[in-house]
Amino acid sequence: MGQSTIGGGKISDIPERIKRQAMDRDFQPSVRIGKTGITPNIVEEIRVQLKKRKLVKIKINKGIYERDSRTQVWDYLADETSSVIVLARGNVGVLWSQS
Repeated sequence: MGQSTIGGGKISDIPERIKRQAMDRDFQPSVRIGKTGITPNIVEEIRVQLKKRKLVKIKINKGIYERDSRTQVWDYLADETSSVIVLARGNVGVLWSQS
């Protein structure tokens, strides 16, 4: 089976330190997706934060997207921000910018 690619990068290309940082309980969400859903402003905010920090944790408020739709949400955000999904668990995801 081939490598899966997300947001233009291979999952296996994510350094261990990035994975550890993404899973750290002290790493708090810095972007929250509320009842308005994903707007151009949200996407732009994620881009800005990725440029500054390289790693952004995003939380989707409960009830905004169905469980089945969340994978599409993370894929869309990764594509729109040219980033890689490091972690997507429930309504929380972490994106990483390699550039």
